[in-house]
Amino acid sequence: MNLKSIGLFCIVGILVVLCTVGAGCTGTTSPGTGDGSDEPKTIEMVYTPWGTAISSANVMKQVLEEAGYDVELKQVDVGLAFQAVAGGNVDCFIDAWVPSCHGSYMNEYEGQMDFVRYNMEGTRCGLVVPSYVTIDSIDELNSVKDKFDGQIIGIEPGAGIMGQSEDAIEEYGLDYTVIAGSEVGMLTTLSSAIDKEEWVVVTGWTPHWKFARWDLKYLDDPKGVYGGEEYIATLARLGLQEDKPEAYAILERFHWTADDMCEVMYAIEQGIPEDEAAAAWIAGNHDQVDAWLGKA
Repeated sequence: MNLKSIGLFCIVGILVVLCTVGAGCTGTTSPGTGDGSDEPKTIEMVYTPWGTAISSANVMKQVLEEAGYDVELKQVDVGLAFQAVAGGNVDCFIDAWVPSCHGSYMNEYEGQMDFVRYNMEGTRCGLVVPSYVTIDSIDELNSVKDKFDGQIIGIEPGAGIMGQSEDAIEEYGLDYTVIAGSEVGMLTTLSSAIDKEEWVVVTGWTPHWKFARWDLKYLDDPKGVYGGEEYIATLARLGLQEDKPEAYAILERFHWTADDMCEVMYAIEQGIPEDEAAAAWIAGNHDQVDAWLGKA
């Protein structure tokens, strides 16, 4: 080997060493050692276009950002949310309603997601009417079909409660049609009907700010189509605990109440931007946030 070749070989070797060291300093190498010290500081979270999911996603985004993460939120239909987590395309989804409302998605993707924990207890789904409506049970709906124009006002077609409502029509033999739309559309119809004291039946769930604004009631469900008490669960992609243990630990500690969520939801409904509503709740509840962050 001549001197020119030796010099070239040395230069190449130095460049290789520098590139290796540089890669190690940028954090773009392996997912980490498992103690959270060098895990990638990015989180991708999906959420749905409903008040519950918007509230929890914006709060958790800011909590994770406080822990040093760069958080990307992606709003998708609920079916795509489950698909994305099960496919490992995003890190987490924190608004899964189980066991009934999103039960079909949980069954479809069983074993393909990590069930982290329940983050809220005491939730509920069902058919909701204004309290001035004089029936109290789903099995009375056919007797007053004309009062409701034979319609149940629903939300997005892929929502679990929409499937449950189709099941209710079959189980109770209802001569009704479930009208698909959006949460905003459902609430607009509900508000308009209440202003005129007209009868209306909508798909509903708790927690939701509409119960604070209007005097509403659930129709009894003697056949149990909508299930009993529901829970909101946190789901993660398989491998998140190993790849990003610090972030996973925050998700494991994340738990709040329906009143907490309603505070954020109602602020958003009053016109406060989502991020500001989340920030205000965090500022007023930082002891709880510190517990999620593992500081308490």
